[in-house]
Amino acid sequence: MNDLDPVWKALSDATRRDILDILRDGPRTTTEIVERFPQMSRFGVMKHLEVLRQASLINTRVEGRCRIHSLNAVPIRQIYERWVSGFEDLWASKLLGLKRQLEQEPRDNDPK
Repeated sequence: MNDLDPVWKALSDATRRDILDILRDGPRTTTEIVERFPQMSRFGVMKHLEVLRQASLINTRVEGRCRIHSLNAVPIRQIYERWVSGFEDLWASKLLGLKRQLEQEPRDNDPK
């Protein structure tokens, strides 16, 4: 199993991506996150938080009776470096080639 498989699994769910978006703005308590998903039970949100924690996408610390969750962007950066950055040059060169080709073609509305 690839070490990024849990990250991909965690990111495959829209609710978990929404939780990560919330945490992008800063750390939040479990209660604050649960309040953002009124259609879900507290237990349901906590299950999503556990998947994110298992994938190392969030860090959780306990303060008194509160659990405070924060985003850990390292696994997302690892995915970027492994799966996205390697294709940047490929797409950039293809887009530049398309741009050159389009600039060389005459336009119908250009005066001749």
